[in-house]
This record gives sequence, C-alpha cells and structure tokens, in this order.
Amino acid sequence: MSVYRLLISCPDAHGLVAQVSHFIFEHDGNIKEAHHHLDDLNKRFFMRIEIESSSLSCSIEDFQADFETIANTYNMAWRLSDASKLKRVLIMGSKSSHCVADLLHRGHENELEGEIVGVLSNHQRLSKIASWYDVPFKQVSIEADTKVEDIATMTQAVVEFNPDVVVLARYMQIIPQDLCKKFEGKIINIHHSFLPSFVGANPYKRAAERGVKLIGATCHYVTADLDEGPIIEQDVVRVDHADSADDMKKMGQDVEKITLSKGLQYHLEDRVLVCNNKTIVFS
Repeated sequence: MSVYRLLISCPDAHGLVAQVSHFIFEHDGNIKEAHHHLDDLNKRFFMRIEIESSSLSCSIEDFQADFETIANTYNMAWRLSDASKLKRVLIMGSKSSHCVADLLHRGHENELEGEIVGVLSNHQRLSKIASWYDVPFKQVSIEADTKVEDIATMTQAVVEFNPDVVVLARYMQIIPQDLCKKFEGKIINIHHSFLPSFVGANPYKRAAERGVKLIGATCHYVTADLDEGPIIEQDVVRVDHADSADDMKKMGQDVEKITLSKGLQYHLEDRVLVCNNKTIVFS
C-alpha cells in the first residue's frame, strides 16, 4: 500500500492534532499511522502521519498547496514525501567492511526502504564487495600531501552520485564543513561507544585492559562538530572478564551493524525529526 508521509514541526498551539486530522479528512485521506509529540523543554510540537495515497480526492500537488494555509497559520516546518519513491543511498567506507557489507546485503534482500546507488571509499579494499552486489564503486584516496585537493575531489564525487542520504559506514575521514552544510540532516554516521575515553588506534585492546563491561554504538547525523550531531539510535551489549579484545571487537562490530541499519531505516521511513541537537524518532 503506497502512502504519503506528512512530517510537521512547529511551535506548540491548541488544537494542532484536530486541525491537521480535519484537513486530511476534508481531502478524503485515510490515516494509516499517526504519531505526535510535544517537546516541553522547547515548547515545540512534532507530528508524523501516514496517509493512504489512493484515498485522497486530489493530487499530491493540490494537497500540498492547500496545506500551506494551515502551515502558515501555525508557522510549521513541514514536508510531504511519497513512500513509493525510494531515497537514493550512498555508502561511504574505508578499510573496515562490516557495516558496508551489512548494508549492501540488506539492500540486496530489500530490507532497506531505499536504493543503494554507490559505494565511495578512500581505499580499494571495498571494491570487491560492491562488485558482488552489483553496486557502483568509486575510490578517492585522501593523501596527506594533497589532502585539500583530495577532499574537493571526494566532495564532487558525493555530489555526482546525487544521493538523498549519505551513510558513513566506518568512513575514517572528516567530512568538510561545506559538505555537512549541503547535506544537513542527510549524512548518517556510526561510531563505537568508547569515544571519548579510548580515542585512536586499538580501542578494544585498551577497553579490555580497563575492564569495560559494556560495548555500544551510536548512530547520529553528521554536523561540523565532530561526533556531536543529533543521535538517531544507540545500542549496547554486555561483556565480561572472560571476553578478549578480539571477542569485544567482534561484538562491537555486530552492535555497530545493527545500530547503523536501524538508524538508517528510521531515516528512510521519515521517522526522524530534529529538534536543536536532539531527535524525535517515531519508531
């Protein structure tokens, strides 16, 4: 069943749910799913509604034009998306393949509500995996002595893939500010939970030596502030003294894969709304 997804963010006001619901009713829309939330701290209202597209008595263009009246009245930031039009997903990775391979396989099995249009990497290692899944691969090396030029080439490569969302699947390069701005709210990253305690190489070895009891992962939107963007999804797995650094690494990679795929799916299904530096996720 094809649906339109209406997402709304606006200052809190009396009767918002009734106004929006009545508008959809007036256009013969049948609501399949509805969620709303009031953020008390920011006094801001959020809503996500799925409308059966075949039930509307007007075109999507007319629906959008008519909705502008309500949107302007309540100072809404809003968008209406057609779920039948899959978002274009660009995966970016480096040497670690676990997250890239997991997303490619989920895409191959139609487990993601999106179309994977390419894999972009600063190393050649991921090319075989992309080839196996018949996904275009492009390598843009980032070298220390030509970093400015290489970053510009990488940025252009991203733009040429024309993605709706970019997934940093353990891509180990910093995304430039201009790219962050161009794709604001459309770049998703994953990292393990050892930051900032165990920065740099061999974090699992140092975590094992420290006796860490929980390993986790954080999926978040990328901003110009490194690893400080709005969090979409998090998860943890428990470890104990019997687990080696290698055991912990395997468990950590598993939780990274699951957390990233969940966060990406929430985004693809238009379930995430950003409020300042946090998210409202209608899961």
